[in-house]
Amino acid sequence: MAKSDTPFDDGPVTDRRANYDHRDDSVERPGLASDLDDLIAGDVRFDDYSRQLYATDASIYEVTPVGVVYPTSTADVSAVVEYCADREIPVLPRGGGTSLAGQTVNEAVVLDFTRYMDSVLDVDPENRLARTESGTILAELNQALEPHDLKFAPDPSTANRSAMGGAVGNNTTGAHSLLYGKTDAYVEELEVVLADGTVTTLGEVTLEELEAGADPDGNLEERLYAEAHRIIEEESDHVEERFPDLKRNVSGYAFDVLVDEAKSGSVNLARLIVGSEGTLAVVTEVTVSLEPLPETKALGLLTYDGLLEAMEDVDNILEHEPAALEVLDGVLVDLARELEEFKDVINLLPERTDTFLLVEFYADDDEKRREKVQALLEDRVGDIAFDGLEAYEEKDQKNFWKMRKASTPILLSRTTDAKHIAFIEDVAVPPKHLPEFIADFQQVFEDHDTIGSFYAHAGPGCIHVRPLVNTKTEEGIEQMESIADAATDLAVRYDGSVSGEHGDGRARTQWNRKLYGDHLWNAFRDLKTAVDPDWLLNPGTVCGDVDMTENLRFDAEYDFDAGFDPALNWDIDNGFQGMAELCHGCGGCRSAQETGGGVMCPTYRASQEEITSTRGRANMLRQAMSGNLDDEEQFDVEFMHEVLDLCIGCKGCSKDCPSEVDLAKMKVEVANEYHERHGSSLRDKLFANIDALNALGSTLAPISNWAAKVPGARTVMEKTVGIAKDRSLPTFHSETLVDWFENRGGAQVSEEEADRRVLLFPDTYTTYNAPDAGKAAVRVLEAANVHVEIPDDVTGSGRPPHSKGFLEKAREQAATNVDALAPRVRDGWDVVVVEPSDAVMFQSDYLDLLSGEDVETVAANSYGIMEYLDATRLDEALDVDAPGTTLTYHGHCHQKATKKDHHAVGVLRRAGYAVDPLDSGCCGMSGSFGYEAEHFSMSKAIGRILFDQVDDSPGDRVVAPGASCRTQLGDHYDEKPPTPVEALAEALV
Repeated sequence: MAKSDTPFDDGPVTDRRANYDHRDDSVERPGLASDLDDLIAGDVRFDDYSRQLYATDASIYEVTPVGVVYPTSTADVSAVVEYCADREIPVLPRGGGTSLAGQTVNEAVVLDFTRYMDSVLDVDPENRLARTESGTILAELNQALEPHDLKFAPDPSTANRSAMGGAVGNNTTGAHSLLYGKTDAYVEELEVVLADGTVTTLGEVTLEELEAGADPDGNLEERLYAEAHRIIEEESDHVEERFPDLKRNVSGYAFDVLVDEAKSGSVNLARLIVGSEGTLAVVTEVTVSLEPLPETKALGLLTYDGLLEAMEDVDNILEHEPAALEVLDGVLVDLARELEEFKDVINLLPERTDTFLLVEFYADDDEKRREKVQALLEDRVGDIAFDGLEAYEEKDQKNFWKMRKASTPILLSRTTDAKHIAFIEDVAVPPKHLPEFIADFQQVFEDHDTIGSFYAHAGPGCIHVRPLVNTKTEEGIEQMESIADAATDLAVRYDGSVSGEHGDGRARTQWNRKLYGDHLWNAFRDLKTAVDPDWLLNPGTVCGDVDMTENLRFDAEYDFDAGFDPALNWDIDNGFQGMAELCHGCGGCRSAQETGGGVMCPTYRASQEEITSTRGRANMLRQAMSGNLDDEEQFDVEFMHEVLDLCIGCKGCSKDCPSEVDLAKMKVEVANEYHERHGSSLRDKLFANIDALNALGSTLAPISNWAAKVPGARTVMEKTVGIAKDRSLPTFHSETLVDWFENRGGAQVSEEEADRRVLLFPDTYTTYNAPDAGKAAVRVLEAANVHVEIPDDVTGSGRPPHSKGFLEKAREQAATNVDALAPRVRDGWDVVVVEPSDAVMFQSDYLDLLSGEDVETVAANSYGIMEYLDATRLDEALDVDAPGTTLTYHGHCHQKATKKDHHAVGVLRRAGYAVDPLDSGCCGMSGSFGYEAEHFSMSKAIGRILFDQVDDSPGDRVVAPGASCRTQLGDHYDEKPPTPVEALAEALV
C-alpha cells in the first residue's frame, strides 16, 4: 500500500491520522521526525499519542519510545537505520507487539512492519518454500499456503496477530514443538539490515566460505562472519557444556545451532539471527521451509488425581510419539468448572479429575489415528492415569483444545492489584525432570507466600506458570525478583532454560549470565559488539544490562486517578480502575477477520491503526488516568476525538478479548463525564432522543419520508447536523407496530389457552421504522400458542442515550421499564424484544445502570425473539415448510458479544432452511455511528469486510436481525435484508 493510500473513501478519518504531527515533541531531538519523513516513503509518527501506544506490548513492561516509523520497503528500513546510526539513536524492530518478556518496548525508534511490509512475496510449493516480508502475519501466511496443503510449522497461540519478523526475533514455537521444533529449524534465508544500514542476505555457507568472508576489522557483515567462525573454533566446548539439551530453549544467542551445524561442514548464518530479538540485525524478508498439513488428527485425554502424578506420566506418554502433549492443572480445572462456557466440556471429565493431559496425534488416515489413541489409553489408563477420553470428531477435538487454550484467559481476567504475571512462565527442563522440577517450583511459591497454576507444554518440558504478584508495592517487586532468581536456580539444577518459548527481553536477560556462566555471557556480548558496535539495535536485551524490576507498567510509584465517580455499576475487583488496567496487551484485538474471526476489533480491522484497537484505546485510557499524559487528558476534546471516538461500541472486546476488556462500557463512562464537563452537540442529543424523533416522524409520515428526498436536503443536513448525505435514512410508517396490534384486536391467542405469556417490548426501530419484523414476531409467537401483549406503560429501551453517553437518561428509561415489567415477570410473563441491541440492553446493560431484585428479574427473563424461540423450543411446535433457499446469516455484534447469536441459526435450520452463519464482526453502522458524516468512511470500510464475506457465502439471500446491519447491507446491495423472524414467518404453513 502506498504511503497515501488508506482503507477509507473520504477525508475525515484520514485527515485526523495525518494531523498527529501537530503534537510532535520529538524527545529532545529537534528535526528527527521531519528528517525521517523526508528520507522515507513510509509514515513517521513522533506525537505523544503514537509514542504512548508503542510503550507497551504483551508484557509487564512500559517504555516510551523515541517515535514510531512504518516503513514500506527495505530501502526505508535501511535509510532509518543508517540515519539513526549516524546520530547514535537506538532502533527497535517490532511486529505485532505480542512479546511477553518485554523485548518489543525500548527507548528507541520503533519500526512497525505490520502496516506496509506484510506481504507473502512468493510461495514455491514444489520445493516447500515461502518468502515473506517481516510484517506478514503467520496465520495469513498459512492461509496462503493452505491450497498447497502446506504450512509454516511453528504454531504460537498468537499466530493470528504475530508477525514473521517477530517469529524470527523470538525463535517462535508452539503447542506442536514435539513434532516441529522452533522457527530456527525452518529459516533458510534472511534479508537483513545491519546496524549501519547495510542491506545483506544471510543464508547457508560452507565453513570455507565462512572463513574466507571473515574479517574482524572489516565491515559489519565481515565481522559477523568472523565472530561466527571464532565461536565455532573457540567456543564449541563451552557451548556443548553449558547449553541445555532441550527442544525448548530460546535464551541467549543460538550458539548451539551454529556449533551443531558446523559439524556437517556448513552453517546457516540466518539461524544465528533467529532468537536475537532484533539486537543483531533488523530482519526485512524471511525465506522459510514448509511442512505438509497433517492428513488427520485425534486426541486422547488422560485424567489424574494430581499434577505431580501427571508429570510422572509424561515420559511414558512421549514413547507414543504424540504431536502435542499439554497439561491443565487442578487450579485451572476448578476455575473452568465455575464458568458456564466450559461446563459441557468439564462435565465430560470424571468427577475426581484434578489434572488432565491432552495428547494429540497426527496420522495418515482415520484407522491409524484411532490405533494411536487406543494404544495410548490401553497403555496408560489404570497405571497412573485413572481414566481416559478420546476425541475423533472435529467438534469434540475443538472442545478439548478450547479448555486448554482458555487457561491463560482465565488467569488474566483478575482485576485485583495482584495479577498472574508473565516473568518466569516458560522455564523449561527436560521432561524426565518434570516431577522434581514442579515439586520444587511449588515449594518456591510456598516460600514466597503466593500461588500459581501450571499448564501448557508438558511434552517438551515447558510448563507455563504465572505467580500471583502485586508489583504496585516494593514488597511485590522484591518478591517477583526473588521468585525469578529461584526459578533460574531450578533451571540450572535440572539442565533447563530460563526461557523455553517467550524469549529474554526485559524479564530474563539478567538471568542469562547465571544460566550460561560468565564465559558464554561475554561471548554473547562479543558477538553483539562485533555486529552492533554502538549497541543501538534494541539495546539492553539478551546480553545487556536491563533490570527485570525496572520499567514496570505497574510499580510502586504507579498512581491511578479516573478523575470522576463512575456512573455505572462495576461489579469487579477495583471497579472501573480494575477494568482500565485489565488489558495485558496480547493483541487479540489486532487479528484479521479472515484469520481471527470473531467480533473484535472492527475499527482496527478496517484501519490497521494501533489507536483503533482495543489494546490501543485501553492503554491510552489507562495512561491518561495514571499520569503518563497531561492532567485529565481523558476528558480533553482531542483525546475523545483521537482515542475513543472510533470505538463503535460493538462489545466484541467483552467477549473476544482474552481478558474480557470491556472498552465499550469504559467509553460510555468517559463520554458521560465528557458531556458533564463540555456539554453535548445537537446531533448527539438528537440521536440520544431518537425515540421521540421516530414517533414524530411516524406521526408526520409520509411527509417525513418525502422531506428527505427534497433536492439539497441531504446536503443541508450534513452541513448543519452532521448526518452523512450518502447514507439512506430510516423510513417512517404511519401505522406503527402498536397501531397494527391494536387495530387487529390485540392478542389472538387467549391467555387462558396459551402455553406461555409474552410481553413484546415495542422498541423504537421496530415500532416506527420496521413494523413488519414486529408483525412477524407476533405471528410466529401466536403460531406457537403464545399469548402476546405489547405493554403500553414502558418507554424507550435506553439504548440510544446509553450508546451516546447520556447515562442518567438511560437510567431513567431503564428504571421506568423495570418498574413496569418486573411485577408481570414475577407473575410468569417473559419479555421478548425484536431489535437485538435493545434485547441486550435489557439483559446486560440494565444491570450496569440499576441494582436490585427487580432489574435482575427482568434481565434474567428478557430475550431476543429468536433466542426465546430457541431457548424454550417453542419453534418445534410450529407448522413450517421453509422455501428451498439457503440463508446467509449475519448476526448482531451485541448478541455475539453476549453469546446469544447462535439461537437464530438453530431455529432457522429446524424450520428447514439451509443456513450459512458468517463468522462476521460488526457491520460498521453501530446505531448512529454510520450516520455521522465524519464516520461514514470508516463505517463503509468496516462494512466492506462484511460484504466480502457475504459475497463468498453460498447463500441465496441474507438475513440479519439488527436494524443497523440491515441498513448497511441494504445501502450496499440496494435491498434491505429481512430479519430471521421474518424468514421464519415466511415458512409458516
